[in-house]
Amino acid sequence: MSIQVFGLAVSKGVAIGRAVLIASSRMDVAHYFVDSTQVDAELDRLRRARDEVATELQTLQRDMPADAPGELNALLDVHLMLLHDETMIAATKQWVRDRHYNAEWALSAQLEVLSRQFDEMEDEYLRERKADIEQVVERLLRSLQRSASGTAERAAGQLQPDFGGEEPLILVANDIAPADMLQFKRSVFTGFVTDVGGKTSHTAIVARSMDIPAVVGAREASRLIRQDDWVVIDGDAGVVIINPPAIVLEEYRFRQRQSELERARLHRLRNTPAVTLDGERVELQANIEMPRDAQAATEAGAVGVGLFRTEFLFMNRNGHLPSEDEQFECYRSALDLMQGLPLTIRTVDVGADKPLDRMTIHELRHEHVLNPALGLRAIRWSLSEPEMFLQQLRAILRASAHGKVRILVPMVGQLSEVRQTLAQIALAKRQLTDAGIPFTDAEVGAMIEIPAAAIMIDRFAPHFDFLSIGTNDLIQYTLAIDRADEQVAHLYDPWHPAVLQLVASTIECGRRLGRTVSVCGEMAGDPAFTELLLAMGLRSFSMHPSRIAEVKQRVLRADTRHLTERLASVLQDEQPELAASRLLRATR
Repeated sequence: MSIQVFGLAVSKGVAIGRAVLIASSRMDVAHYFVDSTQVDAELDRLRRARDEVATELQTLQRDMPADAPGELNALLDVHLMLLHDETMIAATKQWVRDRHYNAEWALSAQLEVLSRQFDEMEDEYLRERKADIEQVVERLLRSLQRSASGTAERAAGQLQPDFGGEEPLILVANDIAPADMLQFKRSVFTGFVTDVGGKTSHTAIVARSMDIPAVVGAREASRLIRQDDWVVIDGDAGVVIINPPAIVLEEYRFRQRQSELERARLHRLRNTPAVTLDGERVELQANIEMPRDAQAATEAGAVGVGLFRTEFLFMNRNGHLPSEDEQFECYRSALDLMQGLPLTIRTVDVGADKPLDRMTIHELRHEHVLNPALGLRAIRWSLSEPEMFLQQLRAILRASAHGKVRILVPMVGQLSEVRQTLAQIALAKRQLTDAGIPFTDAEVGAMIEIPAAAIMIDRFAPHFDFLSIGTNDLIQYTLAIDRADEQVAHLYDPWHPAVLQLVASTIECGRRLGRTVSVCGEMAGDPAFTELLLAMGLRSFSMHPSRIAEVKQRVLRADTRHLTERLASVLQDEQPELAASRLLRATR
Protein backbone atom coordinates (compact mmCIF):
# COMPACT_ATOMS: atom_id res chain seq x y z
CA MET A 1 0.00 0.00 0.00
CA SER A 2 1.31 3.45 -0.94
CA ILE A 3 1.72 5.98 1.91
CA GLN A 4 2.55 9.68 1.80
CA VAL A 5 4.49 11.42 4.58
CA PHE A 6 4.85 15.19 4.73
CA GLY A 7 7.84 17.10 6.06
CA LEU A 8 10.04 20.10 5.32
CA ALA A 9 11.54 20.46 1.86
CA VAL A 10 15.19 21.29 2.51
CA SER A 11 17.03 20.15 -0.62
CA LYS A 12 15.36 20.29 -4.02
CA GLY A 13 14.97 17.55 -6.58
CA VAL A 14 13.64 14.03 -6.80
CA ALA A 15 15.22 10.89 -5.37
CA ILE A 16 13.98 7.33 -5.90
CA GLY A 17 15.46 4.31 -4.19
CA ARG A 18 15.32 1.49 -1.67
CA ALA A 19 15.10 2.48 1.99
CA VAL A 20 18.10 1.98 4.27
CA LEU A 21 17.11 2.57 7.89
CA ILE A 22 19.33 3.77 10.71
CA ALA A 23 17.53 2.56 13.79
CA SER A 24 17.04 4.80 16.82
CA SER A 25 19.15 3.82 19.79
CA ARG A 26 19.77 5.04 23.30
CA MET A 27 23.46 4.68 22.49
CA ASP A 28 25.58 6.48 19.93
CA VAL A 29 26.21 3.99 17.13
CA ALA A 30 28.78 4.39 14.37
CA HIS A 31 27.37 3.84 10.86
CA TYR A 32 29.69 3.10 7.96
CA PHE A 33 30.17 0.62 5.14
CA VAL A 34 32.95 -1.96 5.20
CA ASP A 35 34.90 -3.25 2.24
CA SER A 36 34.34 -6.82 1.05
CA THR A 37 37.78 -7.68 2.46
CA GLN A 38 36.62 -6.48 5.91
CA VAL A 39 33.40 -8.53 6.11
CA ASP A 40 35.02 -11.50 7.87
CA ALA A 41 36.68 -9.14 10.36
CA GLU A 42 33.31 -7.54 11.16
CA LEU A 43 31.72 -10.95 11.65
CA ASP A 44 34.60 -11.82 13.95
CA ARG A 45 33.94 -8.64 15.95
CA LEU A 46 30.32 -9.74 16.35
CA ARG A 47 31.40 -13.18 17.53
CA ARG A 48 33.85 -11.77 20.07
CA ALA A 49 31.24 -9.31 21.36
CA ARG A 50 28.73 -12.13 21.84
CA ASP A 51 31.31 -14.23 23.69
CA GLU A 52 32.26 -11.30 25.92
CA VAL A 53 28.65 -10.51 26.81
CA ALA A 54 27.92 -14.19 27.46
CA THR A 55 30.87 -14.28 29.88
CA GLU A 56 29.58 -11.12 31.60
CA LEU A 57 26.10 -12.60 32.10
CA GLN A 58 27.46 -15.94 33.30
CA THR A 59 29.73 -14.15 35.77
CA LEU A 60 26.76 -12.19 37.10
CA GLN A 61 24.87 -15.44 37.62
CA ARG A 62 27.82 -17.12 39.32
CA ASP A 63 28.44 -14.20 41.69
CA MET A 64 24.79 -13.62 42.51
CA PRO A 65 24.10 -13.49 46.29
CA ALA A 66 22.28 -16.48 47.75
CA ASP A 67 19.39 -14.28 48.88
CA ALA A 68 18.87 -12.69 45.43
CA PRO A 69 15.37 -13.02 43.96
CA GLY A 70 14.92 -16.09 41.76
CA GLU A 71 13.38 -13.90 39.04
CA LEU A 72 16.73 -12.16 38.58
CA ASN A 73 18.50 -15.41 37.75
CA ALA A 74 15.66 -16.34 35.36
CA LEU A 75 16.00 -12.95 33.67
CA LEU A 76 19.70 -13.54 33.07
CA ASP A 77 18.81 -16.92 31.56
CA VAL A 78 16.43 -15.16 29.17
CA HIS A 79 19.18 -12.71 28.17
CA LEU A 80 21.62 -15.56 27.55
CA MET A 81 19.03 -17.33 25.42
CA LEU A 82 18.38 -14.18 23.38
CA LEU A 83 22.11 -13.64 23.00
CA HIS A 84 22.47 -16.98 21.21
CA ASP A 85 19.17 -16.80 19.33
CA GLU A 86 19.84 -17.41 15.64
CA THR A 87 16.96 -15.13 14.61
CA MET A 88 18.99 -12.21 15.86
CA ILE A 89 22.56 -13.32 15.25
CA ALA A 90 22.14 -14.90 11.79
CA ALA A 91 20.11 -11.95 10.49
CA THR A 92 22.67 -9.49 11.90
CA LYS A 93 25.44 -11.33 10.06
CA GLN A 94 23.34 -11.12 6.90
CA TRP A 95 23.29 -7.30 7.12
CA VAL A 96 27.08 -7.38 7.20
CA ARG A 97 27.43 -9.85 4.33
CA ASP A 98 24.75 -8.40 1.99
CA ARG A 99 24.75 -4.69 2.76
CA HIS A 100 28.31 -4.38 4.09
CA TYR A 101 27.12 -2.54 7.22
CA ASN A 102 29.62 -2.32 10.05
CA ALA A 103 28.80 -4.59 13.01
CA GLU A 104 27.15 -1.87 15.13
CA TRP A 105 24.91 -0.71 12.30
CA ALA A 106 23.93 -4.29 11.44
CA LEU A 107 23.01 -4.99 15.06
CA SER A 108 20.92 -1.81 15.30
CA ALA A 109 19.16 -2.62 12.02
CA GLN A 110 18.19 -6.08 13.25
CA LEU A 111 17.01 -4.65 16.57
CA GLU A 112 14.65 -2.39 14.62
CA VAL A 113 13.25 -5.38 12.69
CA LEU A 114 12.72 -7.41 15.89
CA SER A 115 11.21 -4.44 17.73
CA ARG A 116 8.55 -4.06 15.05
CA GLN A 117 7.74 -7.76 15.25
CA PHE A 118 7.30 -7.59 19.03
CA ASP A 119 5.16 -4.42 18.77
CA GLU A 120 2.76 -6.28 16.49
CA MET A 121 2.29 -9.23 18.89
CA GLU A 122 -1.14 -9.52 20.52
CA ASP A 123 0.13 -11.14 23.72
CA GLU A 124 1.05 -8.37 26.19
CA TYR A 125 3.67 -10.51 27.97
CA LEU A 126 5.47 -11.23 24.69
CA ARG A 127 5.30 -7.57 23.64
CA GLU A 128 7.08 -6.60 26.84
CA ARG A 129 9.97 -8.96 26.04
CA LYS A 130 11.14 -6.31 23.55
CA ALA A 131 12.85 -4.58 26.48
CA ASP A 132 14.97 -7.70 27.07
CA ILE A 133 16.17 -7.69 23.46
CA GLU A 134 17.01 -3.98 23.71
CA GLN A 135 19.08 -4.61 26.85
CA VAL A 136 20.98 -7.47 25.24
CA VAL A 137 21.68 -5.40 22.13
CA GLU A 138 22.93 -2.49 24.26
CA ARG A 139 25.38 -4.85 25.97
CA LEU A 140 26.59 -6.04 22.57
CA LEU A 141 26.96 -2.47 21.32
CA ARG A 142 28.99 -1.49 24.36
CA SER A 143 31.26 -4.46 23.76
CA LEU A 144 31.67 -3.53 20.09
CA GLN A 145 32.48 0.07 21.03
CA ARG A 146 35.20 -1.12 23.38
CA SER A 147 36.73 -3.12 20.56
CA ALA A 148 36.42 -0.37 17.93
CA SER A 149 39.87 1.20 18.50
CA GLY A 150 39.92 3.21 15.31
CA THR A 151 37.90 0.86 13.10
CA ALA A 152 35.50 3.66 12.13
CA GLU A 153 38.37 5.97 11.27
CA ARG A 154 40.00 3.35 9.06
CA ALA A 155 36.69 2.75 7.31
CA ALA A 156 35.97 6.45 6.83
CA GLY A 157 37.43 6.34 3.35
CA GLN A 158 35.24 3.39 2.40
CA LEU A 159 32.19 5.48 1.63
CA GLN A 160 31.11 3.52 -1.42
CA PRO A 161 30.03 -0.03 -0.55
CA ASP A 162 30.88 -2.70 -3.07
CA PHE A 163 28.04 -5.15 -2.52
CA GLY A 164 27.23 -4.92 -6.19
CA GLY A 165 23.62 -3.76 -6.04
CA GLU A 166 22.68 -1.24 -8.71
CA GLU A 167 19.49 0.01 -7.05
CA PRO A 168 19.81 3.54 -5.61
CA LEU A 169 19.45 3.84 -1.84
CA ILE A 170 17.55 6.34 0.36
CA LEU A 171 18.78 6.91 3.92
CA VAL A 172 15.95 7.03 6.49
CA ALA A 173 16.46 7.85 10.17
CA ASN A 174 14.96 9.57 13.17
CA ASP A 175 17.95 11.91 12.93
CA ILE A 176 21.42 11.71 11.42
CA ALA A 177 24.38 12.75 13.54
CA PRO A 178 26.90 15.13 11.96
CA ALA A 179 29.63 12.49 12.27
CA ASP A 180 27.47 10.01 10.35
CA MET A 181 26.69 12.61 7.70
CA LEU A 182 30.41 13.08 7.28
CA GLN A 183 30.81 9.33 6.73
CA PHE A 184 27.94 9.27 4.24
CA LYS A 185 29.25 12.09 2.04
CA ARG A 186 29.99 10.83 -1.46
CA SER A 187 28.29 7.55 -0.65
CA VAL A 188 25.63 5.60 -2.52
CA PHE A 189 22.72 7.47 -0.95
CA THR A 190 20.64 9.51 -3.37
CA GLY A 191 18.41 11.14 -0.73
CA PHE A 192 17.77 11.60 3.00
CA VAL A 193 14.60 11.42 5.10
CA THR A 194 14.58 12.23 8.84
CA ASP A 195 11.84 12.41 11.44
CA VAL A 196 13.27 15.54 13.06
CA GLY A 197 15.15 18.65 11.99
CA GLY A 198 14.55 22.03 10.42
CA LYS A 199 15.56 23.77 7.20
CA THR A 200 19.00 24.63 8.54
CA SER A 201 19.61 21.57 10.70
CA HIS A 202 22.91 19.89 9.98
CA THR A 203 21.25 17.11 7.98
CA ALA A 204 19.55 19.70 5.76
CA ILE A 205 22.74 21.67 5.20
CA VAL A 206 24.78 18.61 4.28
CA ALA A 207 22.02 17.30 1.98
CA ARG A 208 22.02 20.62 0.12
CA SER A 209 25.81 20.61 0.04
CA MET A 210 25.74 17.17 -1.54
CA ASP A 211 23.07 18.42 -3.95
CA ILE A 212 20.76 15.51 -3.21
CA PRO A 213 17.04 15.68 -2.33
CA ALA A 214 16.06 15.59 1.33
CA VAL A 215 13.00 15.94 3.54
CA VAL A 216 13.38 16.52 7.28
CA GLY A 217 10.85 16.88 10.09
CA ALA A 218 8.81 14.03 8.61
CA ARG A 219 7.78 12.86 12.09
CA GLU A 220 6.93 9.14 11.82
CA ALA A 221 8.79 8.41 8.59
CA SER A 222 11.34 6.05 10.14
CA ARG A 223 8.52 4.01 11.71
CA LEU A 224 6.34 3.86 8.61
CA ILE A 225 9.18 2.99 6.23
CA ARG A 226 10.66 -0.49 6.39
CA GLN A 227 14.01 -1.76 5.18
CA ASP A 228 14.06 -2.07 1.37
CA ASP A 229 10.75 -0.27 0.79
CA TRP A 230 10.68 1.75 -2.44
CA VAL A 231 10.74 5.43 -1.50
CA VAL A 232 10.30 8.61 -3.53
CA ILE A 233 11.54 11.91 -2.09
CA ASP A 234 9.97 15.02 -3.57
CA GLY A 235 12.46 17.60 -2.35
CA ASP A 236 10.47 20.45 -3.91
CA ALA A 237 7.17 19.75 -2.14
CA GLY A 238 8.51 18.13 1.05
CA VAL A 239 6.69 14.85 0.39
CA VAL A 240 7.92 11.28 0.91
CA ILE A 241 6.00 8.55 -0.94
CA ILE A 242 6.41 4.99 0.34
CA ASN A 243 5.93 2.16 -2.15
CA PRO A 244 4.38 4.39 -4.87
CA PRO A 245 2.23 2.91 -7.65
CA ALA A 246 3.90 2.43 -11.05
CA ILE A 247 2.32 5.49 -12.68
CA VAL A 248 3.55 7.80 -9.87
CA LEU A 249 7.01 6.25 -10.04
CA GLU A 250 7.23 6.91 -13.77
CA GLU A 251 6.18 10.55 -13.35
CA TYR A 252 8.94 11.15 -10.80
CA ARG A 253 11.51 9.40 -12.99
CA PHE A 254 10.63 11.84 -15.77
CA ARG A 255 11.17 14.77 -13.37
CA GLN A 256 14.53 13.28 -12.42
CA ARG A 257 15.67 13.25 -16.05
CA GLN A 258 14.61 16.90 -16.50
CA SER A 259 16.61 17.94 -13.43
CA GLU A 260 19.71 16.18 -14.70
CA LEU A 261 19.49 18.04 -18.02
CA GLU A 262 19.19 21.40 -16.22
CA ARG A 263 22.16 20.57 -14.00
CA ALA A 264 24.28 19.74 -17.03
CA ARG A 265 23.33 23.05 -18.67
CA LEU A 266 24.33 25.06 -15.59
CA HIS A 267 27.62 23.20 -15.28
CA ARG A 268 28.77 24.83 -18.52
CA LEU A 269 28.95 28.16 -16.66
CA ARG A 270 31.74 26.98 -14.33
CA ASN A 271 34.53 28.87 -16.14
CA THR A 272 32.50 32.02 -16.86
CA PRO A 273 33.52 35.01 -14.65
CA ALA A 274 30.73 36.15 -12.33
CA VAL A 275 30.13 39.69 -13.59
CA THR A 276 26.79 41.51 -13.52
CA LEU A 277 25.27 43.22 -16.55
CA ASP A 278 26.55 46.58 -15.29
CA GLY A 279 30.11 45.30 -14.87
CA GLU A 280 30.20 44.53 -11.13
CA ARG A 281 32.59 41.65 -10.42
CA VAL A 282 31.29 39.19 -7.82
CA GLU A 283 33.31 36.60 -5.90
CA LEU A 284 31.66 33.19 -5.71
CA GLN A 285 33.55 31.13 -3.18
CA ALA A 286 32.95 27.68 -1.71
CA ASN A 287 32.21 26.23 1.71
CA ILE A 288 34.06 22.97 2.44
CA GLU A 289 34.23 20.52 5.33
CA MET A 290 37.17 18.26 4.53
CA PRO A 291 40.44 18.93 2.65
CA ARG A 292 39.41 16.75 -0.30
CA ASP A 293 36.34 18.99 -0.82
CA ALA A 294 38.69 21.70 -2.11
CA GLN A 295 38.91 19.83 -5.41
CA ALA A 296 35.13 20.01 -5.87
CA ALA A 297 35.37 23.76 -5.17
CA THR A 298 37.87 24.42 -7.96
CA GLU A 299 36.01 22.13 -10.37
CA ALA A 300 32.80 24.10 -9.73
CA GLY A 301 34.53 27.37 -10.65
CA ALA A 302 34.92 28.80 -7.12
CA VAL A 303 37.46 31.62 -6.87
CA GLY A 304 38.43 30.55 -3.35
CA VAL A 305 37.15 28.90 -0.18
CA GLY A 306 35.22 31.33 1.99
CA LEU A 307 34.59 28.81 4.77
CA PHE A 308 36.54 25.69 5.73
CA ARG A 309 34.59 24.12 8.62
CA THR A 310 37.42 22.60 10.66
CA GLU A 311 35.19 21.06 13.35
CA PHE A 312 34.75 17.96 11.19
CA LEU A 313 38.43 17.18 11.79
CA PHE A 314 37.60 16.97 15.50
CA MET A 315 34.53 14.74 15.33
CA ASN A 316 33.99 10.97 15.48
CA ARG A 317 37.44 10.33 16.96
CA ASN A 318 36.56 8.44 20.16
CA GLY A 319 37.69 11.30 22.36
CA HIS A 320 41.07 12.02 20.74
CA LEU A 321 41.56 15.52 19.37
CA PRO A 322 43.67 15.96 16.21
CA SER A 323 47.31 16.89 16.81
CA GLU A 324 48.89 20.08 15.52
CA ASP A 325 50.80 18.18 12.85
CA GLU A 326 47.66 16.33 11.72
CA GLN A 327 45.76 19.60 11.39
CA PHE A 328 48.66 21.25 9.55
CA GLU A 329 48.76 18.42 7.01
CA CYS A 330 44.98 18.72 6.47
CA TYR A 331 45.15 22.46 5.89
CA ARG A 332 48.16 22.17 3.63
CA SER A 333 46.54 19.43 1.54
CA ALA A 334 43.48 21.66 1.05
CA LEU A 335 45.78 24.49 -0.05
CA ASP A 336 47.49 22.21 -2.55
CA LEU A 337 44.11 21.38 -4.11
CA MET A 338 43.17 25.09 -4.23
CA GLN A 339 46.00 25.69 -6.74
CA GLY A 340 46.90 29.15 -5.41
CA LEU A 341 43.33 30.30 -4.62
CA PRO A 342 42.64 31.64 -1.10
CA LEU A 343 41.52 29.36 1.73
CA THR A 344 39.54 30.79 4.67
CA ILE A 345 39.89 28.48 7.67
CA ARG A 346 37.33 28.86 10.45
CA THR A 347 38.54 27.93 13.91
CA VAL A 348 36.72 24.98 15.43
CA ASP A 349 32.98 25.58 15.88
CA VAL A 350 31.78 22.72 18.07
CA GLY A 351 28.61 22.81 20.12
CA ALA A 352 24.87 23.07 19.36
CA ASP A 353 24.19 20.85 16.29
CA LYS A 354 27.86 19.87 15.97
CA PRO A 355 28.92 18.38 19.32
CA LEU A 356 32.05 16.35 19.71
CA ASP A 357 31.42 12.69 20.46
CA ARG A 358 30.23 11.96 23.98
CA MET A 359 33.57 10.76 25.28
CA THR A 360 35.27 14.00 24.32
CA ILE A 361 32.52 16.17 25.74
CA HIS A 362 32.62 14.30 29.04
CA GLU A 363 36.38 14.46 29.23
CA LEU A 364 36.52 18.19 28.53
CA ARG A 365 33.35 19.34 30.28
CA HIS A 366 31.76 17.25 33.03
CA GLU A 367 28.38 18.88 32.71
CA HIS A 368 25.02 18.52 31.00
CA VAL A 369 24.06 21.43 28.76
CA LEU A 370 20.33 22.01 28.41
CA ASN A 371 20.61 24.50 25.53
CA PRO A 372 23.90 24.01 23.66
CA ALA A 373 23.06 26.71 21.09
CA LEU A 374 23.38 29.26 23.91
CA GLY A 375 26.17 27.51 25.75
CA LEU A 376 29.90 26.90 25.49
CA ARG A 377 30.41 26.70 21.73
CA ALA A 378 32.54 28.11 18.89
CA ILE A 379 35.02 30.80 20.05
CA ARG A 380 33.73 30.48 23.63
CA TRP A 381 34.81 26.85 23.73
CA SER A 382 38.15 27.61 22.06
CA LEU A 383 38.97 30.34 24.59
CA SER A 384 38.06 27.97 27.43
CA GLU A 385 40.60 25.45 26.05
CA PRO A 386 43.63 27.68 25.32
CA GLU A 387 46.08 24.83 24.64
CA MET A 388 43.74 23.28 22.06
CA PHE A 389 43.12 26.72 20.53
CA LEU A 390 46.81 27.59 20.32
CA GLN A 391 47.47 24.23 18.72
CA GLN A 392 44.93 24.93 15.99
CA LEU A 393 46.15 28.48 15.45
CA ARG A 394 49.74 27.30 15.06
CA ALA A 395 48.63 24.66 12.54
CA ILE A 396 46.73 27.27 10.50
CA LEU A 397 49.61 29.75 10.59
CA ARG A 398 52.10 27.04 9.57
CA ALA A 399 49.87 26.24 6.59
CA SER A 400 49.89 29.93 5.61
CA ALA A 401 53.51 29.51 4.49
CA HIS A 402 52.20 27.21 1.71
CA GLY A 403 49.41 29.35 0.23
CA LYS A 404 46.85 32.12 0.75
CA VAL A 405 45.27 31.51 4.16
CA ARG A 406 42.79 33.60 6.14
CA ILE A 407 41.62 32.90 9.71
CA LEU A 408 37.89 33.18 10.47
CA VAL A 409 36.67 33.42 14.09
CA PRO A 410 33.13 32.09 14.72
CA MET A 411 30.43 33.54 16.97
CA VAL A 412 32.17 36.65 18.25
CA GLY A 413 29.78 38.59 20.46
CA GLN A 414 31.89 40.40 23.06
CA LEU A 415 34.77 42.83 22.59
CA SER A 416 36.53 41.00 25.41
CA GLU A 417 36.39 37.81 23.31
CA VAL A 418 37.83 39.71 20.35
CA ARG A 419 40.78 40.93 22.44
CA GLN A 420 41.42 37.46 23.90
CA THR A 421 41.27 35.87 20.44
CA LEU A 422 43.70 38.37 18.90
CA ALA A 423 46.01 37.89 21.88
CA GLN A 424 45.99 34.12 21.33
CA ILE A 425 46.81 34.60 17.64
CA ALA A 426 49.69 36.90 18.58
CA LEU A 427 50.94 34.32 21.10
CA ALA A 428 50.78 31.55 18.48
CA LYS A 429 52.87 33.71 16.14
CA ARG A 430 55.49 34.33 18.85
CA GLN A 431 55.69 30.60 19.58
CA LEU A 432 56.28 29.81 15.91
CA THR A 433 58.85 32.61 15.60
CA ASP A 434 60.74 31.32 18.66
CA ALA A 435 60.70 27.82 17.15
CA GLY A 436 61.96 29.10 13.79
CA ILE A 437 58.87 27.84 11.94
CA PRO A 438 57.82 29.95 8.92
CA PHE A 439 54.36 31.51 8.56
CA THR A 440 52.76 34.57 6.97
CA ASP A 441 50.72 37.35 8.54
CA ALA A 442 47.32 35.82 7.66
CA GLU A 443 44.28 38.08 7.62
CA VAL A 444 41.83 37.57 10.50
CA GLY A 445 38.07 37.86 10.05
CA ALA A 446 34.98 37.68 12.26
CA MET A 447 31.81 35.71 11.66
CA ILE A 448 28.84 37.95 12.32
CA GLU A 449 26.16 35.54 13.50
CA ILE A 450 25.02 37.04 16.81
CA PRO A 451 22.62 40.03 16.70
CA ALA A 452 24.80 41.87 19.24
CA ALA A 453 27.76 41.70 16.84
CA ALA A 454 25.64 42.88 13.91
CA ILE A 455 24.24 45.80 15.91
CA MET A 456 27.72 46.81 17.12
CA ILE A 457 29.44 46.10 13.83
CA ASP A 458 31.06 49.55 13.74
CA ARG A 459 32.95 48.64 16.96
CA PHE A 460 33.83 45.09 15.93
CA ALA A 461 34.93 45.71 12.34
CA PRO A 462 38.06 47.83 13.11
CA HIS A 463 39.60 44.85 14.91
CA PHE A 464 39.37 42.58 11.86
CA ASP A 465 40.54 42.47 8.26
CA PHE A 466 37.28 41.08 6.86
CA LEU A 467 33.77 40.08 7.92
CA SER A 468 31.69 37.01 7.08
CA ILE A 469 27.97 36.88 7.86
CA GLY A 470 26.79 33.48 9.11
CA THR A 471 23.12 33.79 8.28
CA ASN A 472 22.07 30.41 9.71
CA ASP A 473 22.84 31.31 13.31
CA LEU A 474 22.05 34.99 12.81
CA ILE A 475 18.47 34.02 11.91
CA GLN A 476 18.28 31.52 14.76
CA TYR A 477 19.41 33.98 17.41
CA THR A 478 17.48 36.96 16.02
CA LEU A 479 14.17 35.06 15.97
CA ALA A 480 14.81 32.85 19.04
CA ILE A 481 14.21 29.74 16.92
CA ASP A 482 16.06 26.45 17.42
CA ARG A 483 16.78 25.72 13.77
CA ALA A 484 17.09 21.97 14.43
CA ASP A 485 13.67 21.68 16.12
CA GLU A 486 10.91 20.69 13.71
CA GLN A 487 8.25 21.92 16.17
CA VAL A 488 9.28 25.54 15.59
CA ALA A 489 11.01 25.14 12.21
CA HIS A 490 8.10 26.83 10.44
CA LEU A 491 8.99 30.03 12.33
CA TYR A 492 12.55 30.04 11.01
CA ASP A 493 12.29 32.82 8.44
CA PRO A 494 15.30 34.20 6.53
CA TRP A 495 12.92 36.79 4.98
CA HIS A 496 12.03 38.28 8.37
CA PRO A 497 12.48 42.09 8.15
CA ALA A 498 14.68 42.13 11.27
CA VAL A 499 17.06 39.58 9.74
CA LEU A 500 17.30 41.47 6.44
CA GLN A 501 17.93 44.75 8.28
CA LEU A 502 20.83 43.20 10.21
CA VAL A 503 22.35 41.71 7.05
CA ALA A 504 22.01 44.96 5.12
CA SER A 505 23.45 47.13 7.90
CA THR A 506 26.42 44.78 8.35
CA ILE A 507 27.24 44.86 4.63
CA GLU A 508 26.87 48.66 4.50
CA CYS A 509 29.01 49.28 7.58
CA GLY A 510 31.72 46.84 6.47
CA ARG A 511 31.98 48.48 3.06
CA ARG A 512 32.05 51.95 4.63
CA LEU A 513 34.94 50.92 6.89
CA GLY A 514 36.83 49.32 4.02
CA ARG A 515 36.32 45.73 5.11
CA THR A 516 35.47 42.94 2.68
CA VAL A 517 32.12 41.42 3.61
CA SER A 518 30.90 38.00 2.54
CA VAL A 519 27.89 35.85 3.36
CA CYS A 520 28.73 32.20 4.04
CA GLY A 521 25.41 30.94 5.42
CA GLU A 522 22.66 29.15 3.53
CA MET A 523 21.33 32.47 2.26
CA ALA A 524 24.40 32.84 0.02
CA GLY A 525 23.64 29.62 -1.84
CA ASP A 526 19.90 30.27 -2.20
CA PRO A 527 19.21 31.85 -5.63
CA ALA A 528 16.07 33.48 -4.23
CA PHE A 529 18.32 35.87 -2.28
CA THR A 530 21.00 36.54 -4.91
CA GLU A 531 19.57 39.77 -6.33
CA LEU A 532 18.61 41.11 -2.90
CA LEU A 533 22.12 40.56 -1.53
CA LEU A 534 23.60 42.20 -4.62
CA ALA A 535 21.30 45.18 -4.05
CA MET A 536 22.58 45.42 -0.46
CA GLY A 537 26.10 45.76 -1.85
CA LEU A 538 27.35 42.23 -1.28
CA ARG A 539 30.09 41.25 -3.71
CA SER A 540 31.38 38.07 -2.05
CA PHE A 541 29.25 34.93 -1.64
CA SER A 542 30.40 31.61 -0.17
CA MET A 543 28.37 28.43 -0.59
CA HIS A 544 28.65 24.73 -1.26
CA PRO A 545 30.26 24.08 -4.68
CA SER A 546 27.05 22.49 -5.97
CA ARG A 547 25.20 25.81 -5.60
CA ILE A 548 27.70 28.01 -7.44
CA ALA A 549 26.43 27.51 -11.01
CA GLU A 550 22.81 28.40 -10.20
CA VAL A 551 23.81 31.49 -8.21
CA LYS A 552 26.24 32.52 -10.97
CA GLN A 553 23.42 32.39 -13.50
CA ARG A 554 21.46 34.90 -11.38
CA VAL A 555 24.54 37.15 -11.05
CA LEU A 556 25.11 37.18 -14.81
CA ARG A 557 21.51 38.33 -15.39
CA ALA A 558 21.51 41.03 -12.67
CA ASP A 559 21.91 44.80 -13.02
CA THR A 560 22.96 46.11 -9.60
CA ARG A 561 22.13 49.76 -10.47
CA HIS A 562 18.45 49.01 -10.90
CA LEU A 563 18.41 46.59 -7.95
CA THR A 564 19.96 49.12 -5.55
CA GLU A 565 17.42 51.79 -6.50
CA ARG A 566 14.59 49.59 -5.22
CA LEU A 567 16.32 48.10 -2.14
CA ALA A 568 14.77 50.50 0.39
CA SER A 569 11.24 49.59 -0.67
CA VAL A 570 11.95 45.89 -0.09
CA LEU A 571 13.50 46.41 3.35
CA GLN A 572 10.61 48.60 4.47
CA ASP A 573 7.91 46.24 3.22
CA GLU A 574 6.00 44.08 5.72
CA GLN A 575 6.38 41.14 3.33
CA PRO A 576 9.94 41.42 1.97
CA GLU A 577 9.77 38.13 0.06
CA LEU A 578 6.85 39.34 -2.06
CA ALA A 579 8.46 42.77 -2.46
CA ALA A 580 11.70 41.14 -3.58
CA SER A 581 9.88 39.08 -6.22
CA ARG A 582 8.26 42.29 -7.52
CA LEU A 583 11.69 43.93 -7.55
CA LEU A 584 13.07 41.09 -9.60
CA ARG A 585 10.25 41.25 -12.14
CA ALA A 586 10.67 45.02 -12.47
CA THR A 587 14.39 44.78 -13.24
CA ARG A 588 14.16 42.07 -15.91
